[in-house]
Amino acid sequence: MDRLEPPPAVRPSPSPGTGEPPAEALGCLAARIRETARLHRRMRGPMADRLAECAEEMASRFTAGGRLFTFGNGGSATDARRAAAAFAAPGPGGPLPAMCLAADAALITALSGDAGFATVFAGQFAVLARPGDIALGLSTGGGSANVVRGFAEAKRRGLLTVGMAGGQGGVLAGAGILDHLFVVPSHCPHRIQEAQAALCGALAEVTRLVLAGAGH
Repeated sequence: MDRLEPPPAVRPSPSPGTGEPPAEALGCLAARIRETARLHRRMRGPMADRLAECAEEMASRFTAGGRLFTFGNGGSATDARRAAAAFAAPGPGGPLPAMCLAADAALITALSGDAGFATVFAGQFAVLARPGDIALGLSTGGGSANVVRGFAEAKRRGLLTVGMAGGQGGVLAGAGILDHLFVVPSHCPHRIQEAQAALCGALAEVTRLVLAGAGH
């Protein structure tokens, strides 16, 4: 199969006579890398202990037969799907029962058409969830109505609720429906989603290590 190439319009123009990207493109890339590194350094210390505590609680739920449900919108839906896969993959402490509530387009559109988009996660929790399960939801701004309602339904049904948001946490920070909230201190959606993906990976890895250490 021929390799797909991006259209010429989106490729950086080479510097005249060098075949290399222009200096401004390289400078922009370097700035983004520095920004991401600074953000991760700011998060590393304050979040380490809370991530470990959350992983311990998740491991306890898995040991008791709990399941993980992940969810989010847009790019966060993709990260939620990847997070579910990280828990469900074979390896130390796994595989673990995990599924993404944003993965089924037919179900999402059916719920949206019948009851409104704000219900797409809450409706699934109402049918699928049971006490002892885990809800892991991602939102860049922390105010998506369907994510907030999903967490509210999950909390009502006795799930461990774990949220990730950017900025100052948005609605999720003050709604009283989360057992754990990890806030990425940035207002850039791209940096927030990068950091949330890293946090999900770390949470999966630590949870699995806890379970492996307990002989799971």
